[in-house]
Amino acid sequence: MSDYLTPAELPQPKLKRTNTGFTPNQIIALDAAIPEGAKHIWAKYSQLKPLNGNHHGQDLESKLVHDRGAFEESFVRHVETTLARNMYNCDNLAAYQAASSTVRDALLVDWANTQQKQTVHNGKRVYYLSLEFLMGRAMDNALINLKGRDNAAAALSDLGFNLEDVLDQEPDAALGNGGLGRLAACFVDSLSSKNYSGWGYGLNYQYGIFKQKIIDGYQVETPDYWLKYSNPWEIDRKEIQIPVDFYGHVYEDYDPNSGKPKKIWSGGERVLAVAADFPIPGYNTDNTNNLRLWNAKPTHEFDFTKFNAGDYQQSVGAQQRAESITAVLYPNDNFYSGKELRLKQQYFWVAASLHDIVRRFKKTNKSQWEKFPEQVAIQLNDTHPTLAIVELQRVLVDLEGLEWDHAWSIVTRVFAYTNHTVMTEALEKWPVDLVGRLLPRHLEIIYDINFFFLKDVEHKFPDDRDILGRVSIIEEGNEKSVRMAYLAIIGSHKVNGVAELHSELIQTTIFKDFVRVFGKDRFTNVTNGITPRRWLRQANPQLAKLISEKLNDPNYEYLTNLGNLKKLEKFIDDDEFLTKWDAIKFHNKRRLTALVKEETGIELDPTVLFDVQVKRIHEYKRQQLNIFAVIYRYLRIKELLASGVSIDEIKLKHYISKASIFGGKAAPGYYMAKTIIHLINKVGDVVNNDPEIGNLLKVVFIPDYNVSKAEIITPASDLSNHISTAGTEASGTSNMKFALNGGLIIGTVDGANVEITREIGEDNIFLFGNLSESVEEIRHKHIYEGVQIPETLQKVFDSIESGAFGNPEEYKVLLDGIRYHGDHYLVSDDFDLFLDAHIKLEKVFGHHGGDASDKDHLHRWVKKSVLSVANMGFFSSDRCIDEYAENIWNIEPLNQ
Repeated sequence: MSDYLTPAELPQPKLKRTNTGFTPNQIIALDAAIPEGAKHIWAKYSQLKPLNGNHHGQDLESKLVHDRGAFEESFVRHVETTLARNMYNCDNLAAYQAASSTVRDALLVDWANTQQKQTVHNGKRVYYLSLEFLMGRAMDNALINLKGRDNAAAALSDLGFNLEDVLDQEPDAALGNGGLGRLAACFVDSLSSKNYSGWGYGLNYQYGIFKQKIIDGYQVETPDYWLKYSNPWEIDRKEIQIPVDFYGHVYEDYDPNSGKPKKIWSGGERVLAVAADFPIPGYNTDNTNNLRLWNAKPTHEFDFTKFNAGDYQQSVGAQQRAESITAVLYPNDNFYSGKELRLKQQYFWVAASLHDIVRRFKKTNKSQWEKFPEQVAIQLNDTHPTLAIVELQRVLVDLEGLEWDHAWSIVTRVFAYTNHTVMTEALEKWPVDLVGRLLPRHLEIIYDINFFFLKDVEHKFPDDRDILGRVSIIEEGNEKSVRMAYLAIIGSHKVNGVAELHSELIQTTIFKDFVRVFGKDRFTNVTNGITPRRWLRQANPQLAKLISEKLNDPNYEYLTNLGNLKKLEKFIDDDEFLTKWDAIKFHNKRRLTALVKEETGIELDPTVLFDVQVKRIHEYKRQQLNIFAVIYRYLRIKELLASGVSIDEIKLKHYISKASIFGGKAAPGYYMAKTIIHLINKVGDVVNNDPEIGNLLKVVFIPDYNVSKAEIITPASDLSNHISTAGTEASGTSNMKFALNGGLIIGTVDGANVEITREIGEDNIFLFGNLSESVEEIRHKHIYEGVQIPETLQKVFDSIESGAFGNPEEYKVLLDGIRYHGDHYLVSDDFDLFLDAHIKLEKVFGHHGGDASDKDHLHRWVKKSVLSVANMGFFSSDRCIDEYAENIWNIEPLNQ
């Protein structure tokens, strides 16, 4: 007799199960309605936790991650059934795809349980809107967070593969460009690791910003199609399709229920936002949050009528226009069409995200809009998502029928805004004409927001008419513009900077009028942080292991309690420990020399000082200051050699051996930044091919800098440069990554350098340069009295203009910007101070030759390295998220 009932004998469910999204009550009702026989079968085979907690299945996540045999079984199954390959044609790429699918299977169990638990709990969720998520490689991160790396390495070894070779097959997810996207990636990691209910929302770019090649010293941009072999971490949600409109016109109609007039936006072009989800695992927890990225798709694939009429190109025009929205990160906006596409990206992304959030809220709360701020917190990462403020006001007023003031009170309680710049010229603006053409209803709402806001300001400051123009969202001029940062401030209940100095500066400079209008309570600070799981455990496994051994912490608990690093100070006089620490640094430098050799053909000596500056290329970050100092060093060495001083004597009395290592991308339309890259590479050509110099000086530019390269470069750094003009860098997070990996910092008193100094001590960082309070005075002096070029810098300029590093005309704009156009970033004023700082730090480093018995080096440089790491606990992104949760979002962790 069969154990199974026939279909006719089974009780029929009263409620219909659907493909997505339930309310807590619906889940309970559905659970009661599902036949007991069906429940028995699901309980027998499912890996998920049912509502009653009576789970008979095996723990798939634990087995796949921690059981070698289960991993191997799943791996082989994926090779044969997912990839349709076999043992004989399974190469490293196939091994990566099968292994990542195995790990993803484990991850999805936690992910599904987390989503169900969060839905049933029905608490407040935070939604993090960022146009960039620079996630890096996913598999190694997932293995670390699931604590399955050793098991995976052993299983792959059994199968004939090396874990490191397999991990190298994964391309960097090209969903971001620089610090903004990496910060967002750290934050979603910490949201999961700290057990908060939080989703990220972004765009699923098919191409990254670009792949950087260096050809004859020039940056050349090529497409970065990172999805060439598909993405095993992506879960397509084709059932979630949200229509997004553009263009069209606005007309007035009457609400049939209330009889009141209402605005109707009739869009002229519609595209679909189709969801793709990426699970974000937490560390030391089952909590696995979600990153939802949107793909742009047409409402119709192609026009069959045009196709039949022979107009093949136009038949797919709508498809191409739609898909271009999520094709490339930051299309070049030097042209009107590029500006329009970038604004399209921003609205498409926030509209889809907002409607997804609203849909989820209404399933539980219907139209109880007063509960919306109690259930939803939305963080705007920079000004890119600011249109979300306007879109939510439109949804509440036009679609839901709320009164303007009621809707606006809801909007301002939901949103918070993170500012990332202190430079007025970097604040995002959009031409009014462009906004009105693309989003006509939104421009009306922006004008209304501005009107009511300025009325309040006028009432508050009746004797100050000028303040109205200074705080208006609309900037008047030859081309009227919408000031997105002003809109973000007015539409948010909290505005935060990302370092103490930065938060203070925005209140006293670019946003000082808003402090008068809203008071200081609206402004706060959350100093940035980084996730130690990726930036220590993953990037520097040997150092992470040594720390765990010294802290007697075999489970790496310190990675979620980074303040425990302070205990390392107890070993500061332990020579054996210092020697091991130094040996790990040397090992990491050898890894970097291999990368440099592979990427550039240049051979570096790992015993020399590795002096690193890798970050986005920009004048305010002052890579030009660094390369000018390298040129000066080269010229002085040549002078000393010409005067008869030997190489050995130069090393003893003048300059230690070092390699200056650069990396970073310049925006395609940023001519000055691209000129700096060209100069760096041409200086490298001269220096590296000078037979007199040997290993005394090398200059390297590592092309196509990204997260996975950063994971090799950062642990190998002896010294890293964070030398922005004081008052221009909001925070920086690369300084935190280098310091956490034991690399010392040379930097200005700017951004997070200030707080790093406070934590690790002035003796363990090399500071130089004019202070932020002096910068404006110096700039004015440059304008009225001219720029005074010091003799040392003039020597560099003379060399460049002599043609020593190629055609001097190519560098004219760079040199003239300093000499004749105000030297806005104070290169001339800080140059000698920079040289002096190097003299001091090189005496500390000494003439280290990689010899473990070099006690002077151990006791001077390595001690500072240990003290630096020991005091970096404050800079965990876990601490940041806790501060956001308590002071801005008002949410609490969901206990596991």
